[in-house]
Amino acid sequence: MVNSMRITPRDRVDSLIDHFWRNGFLTVSRKYGTYLPSPKPIGSYEVDAIGKYKRTFVLGLVLTDKDLEDPRLAARIDYLSSPNTKYSNRKTKLLLGTQKHLAAKLREIVSTLPKEKSSNIRIIIVK
Repeated sequence: MVNSMRITPRDRVDSLIDHFWRNGFLTVSRKYGTYLPSPKPIGSYEVDAIGKYKRTFVLGLVLTDKDLEDPRLAARIDYLSSPNTKYSNRKTKLLLGTQKHLAAKLREIVSTLPKEKSSNIRIIIVK
């Protein structure tokens, strides 16, 4: 078993990017990247990665245990799950990456959101 203290934020974003690639998304921007730019904040919230497949965009966010303790996390997820693309007015998908032992807590937070927003959210397990 890997010690969680040795896993860096870059490793977690790399795991999120691997998930993008496995599902056919092209990475448009990402944090901690060498060749790609960092994503611009969406509203006042930062995201870890942005991907694209044809005309579908996906926002990726990796959440740690500190993030899950934040009382404003539900508002952050609510805001990020609602934006539409600039020109085509299509909903974007939101991928929330977290560690396996934190996934149940994240599911509880997502379940408090309205159905139309929670249907755009997908929880994935990252390092």
